[in-house]
Amino acid sequence: MSDFPNISESNRWYARAAGLIPAGTQTLAKGVGQYVNGVAPKFAARGSGSHVWDVDGNEYIDLQMGIGPLSLGYCYEAVDRAIREQLSLGITFSLVHPLEVEVAELVQKVVPNAEMVRYSKTGCDVTSAAVRLARAHTGRNKVLACGYHGWHDWYVAVTDRNRGIPEATRDLTYTFDYNDLEGLERSLDADTACVILEPVVFAAPKDGFLHEVRKLCDARGALLVFDEMWTGFRLALGGAQEKFDVRADLACFSKACANGMPLSILTGRRDVMRLLDKDVFFFTTFGGEALSLAAARATITEMLDKDVIAHLARQGRRLRDGYNAIAAELGMTYTSSSGFDCRSIVSFDASAGSPLEQKSLLQQELIRRGVLWGGFHNVSFSHSDADVERVLAAYREALPVLKAAVESGRVLESLHGEPVQPVFRKTSQFNTKPVPFGTR
Repeated sequence: MSDFPNISESNRWYARAAGLIPAGTQTLAKGVGQYVNGVAPKFAARGSGSHVWDVDGNEYIDLQMGIGPLSLGYCYEAVDRAIREQLSLGITFSLVHPLEVEVAELVQKVVPNAEMVRYSKTGCDVTSAAVRLARAHTGRNKVLACGYHGWHDWYVAVTDRNRGIPEATRDLTYTFDYNDLEGLERSLDADTACVILEPVVFAAPKDGFLHEVRKLCDARGALLVFDEMWTGFRLALGGAQEKFDVRADLACFSKACANGMPLSILTGRRDVMRLLDKDVFFFTTFGGEALSLAAARATITEMLDKDVIAHLARQGRRLRDGYNAIAAELGMTYTSSSGFDCRSIVSFDASAGSPLEQKSLLQQELIRRGVLWGGFHNVSFSHSDADVERVLAAYREALPVLKAAVESGRVLESLHGEPVQPVFRKTSQFNTKPVPFGTR
């Protein structure tokens, strides 16, 4: 087995960032705390297709893909060509650009119930706009959330990183568990403006959960908002609304829609979205930035023309099922991969020791074998059959290392660096305070 990669240049860049960039990163999921510090690369230099190279020149098959946005792959020519062509014409203008209309028409074509369309730059921009619209439309204040929805006050209030957020804001957002319709029903009171949720993460809806949430929102007069950052343009081209044939009042998209360019999209009912004409303020200088819109037009067109969604499902299914087959052969009942074909997670049972330490050791051994992995299978259109086979071959070598460490009780001692750190993304039962309907 080859040695661990040389990461001396990564470490030099990290030392330069220390004291200059808080946490050393702009994106928590990319930061040093989410990789085995001492083994994993810290800085990337370039990417091509499904592969990425760090600043030391080490090459990896990337199963992170920019933490989701690279749905087609690094340096995907059709998208890059569209960006170059638009770059020669201008980036940001003093008037509205035709791409704003063209992309809106394309989004309306593929996303169900997208009667009107608004752009911004990040996912939390549009989830926050959706919450503001829901409050304006209903005249209510409270939000019920399920999943992860970004860094803005209304959502982060329910996490353990809520310093700096006024108590009055904290008292307006509550959480509920996925597939817990009874808990949602108890919490959805007369002051609830909207229910916002990731329509699926890794668990599938049970007993028509999404359809029942739709009915409950209709009965209680609250809007239903889908946060489709991960499901849109990945689970299906039109996201969970298309996949499960359920209507959301507002749906929010980002990540996969522009293959890495910064763009987020808010869609929804015309009568609600028309509030953005005058009553609700949501305008940004860079909302109509043309490079990202050109990238989105090219990305969505590629997805339509080349059946990208089927490819993501096929390759993702092979990785998930292949992982489970290898773990089963080894008798490793304490680890498995679950989730949808297009995106799955690898989990570890606490009965075998610290799940984070198990994850860290497997990550370490995969990095050693040229696979950049954060516990997920985030595949792109560029992930080839050869890539999948190479990842599975890496699992066949790395999982026995984890098994031996678990059986000897030496998982932590087997690490050559610091284990992966937990993040705040525990979003279940943080701040739930059920209030009977009609009592408030």
